[in-house]
Amino acid sequence: MIDKRVDSIAEAVKGIKDGSTILVSGFGGAGSPIDLLHGVLDQGAKDLTIVSNNAGNGQIGIAALIAAGRVAKIVCSFPRSSRSEVFTEAYRAGKLALEVVPQGTLAERIRAGGAGIPAFFTPTSAGTPLQEGKEVREINGKPHVLEEAIRGDVALVKARDGDRWGNLTYNLTARNFGPIMCTAADMTVAQVRNTVELGELEPEIIVTPGIYVDRMIEVSNPEEEEKLLAAEVKREPR
Repeated sequence: MIDKRVDSIAEAVKGIKDGSTILVSGFGGAGSPIDLLHGVLDQGAKDLTIVSNNAGNGQIGIAALIAAGRVAKIVCSFPRSSRSEVFTEAYRAGKLALEVVPQGTLAERIRAGGAGIPAFFTPTSAGTPLQEGKEVREINGKPHVLEEAIRGDVALVKARDGDRWGNLTYNLTARNFGPIMCTAADMTVAQVRNTVELGELEPEIIVTPGIYVDRMIEVSNPEEEEKLLAAEVKREPR
């Protein structure tokens, strides 16, 4: 019987190795799997490469991993935000590397990784410092930059509903990078708010088929980035 449900956050993130590349869903706090990220913090993996839209806020989620010295590199579109003190301090101190990728290019690099496309040309970033060290080719009279696909060892995503086969739906814009990250990782761990019975999800509304999901954990009351930031909560190991 196929059953991808696990009973704890610790079990969900078990086996993540030092040096792993982890794809993390989320656009700011929307769709950010804070509980899974804190599980990785407790689990102890280090020298991580984090691929995400942001580089963390406050002292939670990705920022908590950076503060603990677990992150070697960040690949993201928006490293700076109103509460990105941890990233800023670590980067200025030379404690982690940064690769800035335009948001649309980041999404397409991940999608390409899931689709088996090794690289593609895009006009985005042509003529800017972001093209340095990359092949540039003129196509239809315009310069295009060669961008390589991104794949992860692990994807951590947050979804709304999931069944025991791992079929997922998302909550509106909290969907963001989740579906493409599921396809572009060797192992996908999904944090869902609701577990439903097989057949409750209409096939037409399933966004991520279970074939792309390896583990699923129900977190009915997930930690929300905005609430944690507002309360300035200092988290304790779970």
